[in-house]
Amino acid sequence: MTTHVKRAYRYRFYPTDVQAAELSRTFGCVRKVYNMALAARTEAWARQERVNYHQTSAMLTAWKKTEELSFLNDVSSVPLQQCLRHLQTAFTHFFGKRARYPRFKSRKTSRRSAEYTTSAFRFRDGALTLAKMTEPLAVVRSRPLPEGAKPSTVTVSQDSAGRWFVSLLCDDPGVKPLPARGNAVGIDAGLEHLLTLSTGEKITNPRHERRDRAALAREQRRLAKKEKGSANRARARLKVAKIHARIADRRRDTLHKLTTRLVRENQTIVIEDLTVRNMVRNHRLARSISDAAWGEFRSMLEYKAQWYGREVIAVDRWFPSSRLCSVCGTLRDRMPLHVRTWTCDCGTTHDRDVNAAHNLLAAGLAVTVCGAGVRPQRSTPDRQPATKQKIPRREP
Repeated sequence: MTTHVKRAYRYRFYPTDVQAAELSRTFGCVRKVYNMALAARTEAWARQERVNYHQTSAMLTAWKKTEELSFLNDVSSVPLQQCLRHLQTAFTHFFGKRARYPRFKSRKTSRRSAEYTTSAFRFRDGALTLAKMTEPLAVVRSRPLPEGAKPSTVTVSQDSAGRWFVSLLCDDPGVKPLPARGNAVGIDAGLEHLLTLSTGEKITNPRHERRDRAALAREQRRLAKKEKGSANRARARLKVAKIHARIADRRRDTLHKLTTRLVRENQTIVIEDLTVRNMVRNHRLARSISDAAWGEFRSMLEYKAQWYGREVIAVDRWFPSSRLCSVCGTLRDRMPLHVRTWTCDCGTTHDRDVNAAHNLLAAGLAVTVCGAGVRPQRSTPDRQPATKQKIPRREP
């Protein structure tokens, strides 16, 4: 039996005033139910009791019967049940030590979204109609769905810039493993160049945020001068959000094109296991590191590699890829950030980033061949200890 990849197709749509009001009510009810269920589970946790999804579902039924929360009956019940399932998943990740304790949703900062399953929407002849609505959504199809696709889940959301999106989750039979290739590539992430490949190719960092930095700063200054709670402040906030959305859209588009190309061209891709959360603590580089979006790049690379039968290997972040000679294996004691080229004792002159990519590739291939873990190198090949034993934080 052939299993197809579940893939989400995201489109923009333009709701009518009635549909926008209905969706806004649904978003508010979803946030209310999520926060109440989280509060109930937190109180039970303090009493050393466990509350699961089924118990919160029973609570929801009781809440709907009260006069104070009777408005929950005005929206579709499916998104409310789905938010309780999402809360259950969040607690599962927390108890599995894969995530932090769930946080309450905020009216201003949390994502506005609602998830509908098959019982709460109708999809016929390409037209999507949600529960509690009489007219289909005006969806703008930027790309076609797979032939004969039937969405299993529909997620409606509104971003901070006021744009409406619908995401259709369906089976995609077109996603199949690509023909095997013998190519392998090591990738060193950086700031001057977004990526440096072991082939010697350097991919320029687009610096999307820097291109709009002046416009963003101007609108942020105007926003800061508006009176809190006023209509002028709301309009100014929307202008700032639109600039942020434009930056994020361009960044996402670049990363999609880049990761798709890397997956198509290479069978094995070796990257460095970067901890971006710790790296952005460097206040001089935090803005540039966030703009580079290394975490998003890795996430895209990994799920596309899984789709198309490729392999992604992450090398230990303490591996001294920049300080290790890829020709003779000599380990230098230090390598300041301003040093972009250096000459080894063996006479080889290295480009810092290309040399690091070569070392990452060699370390990754060693994992595939013998299953050895990649650990920081503490000595040079002649068994002489390195001058400096402590491996510093990774140099971009």
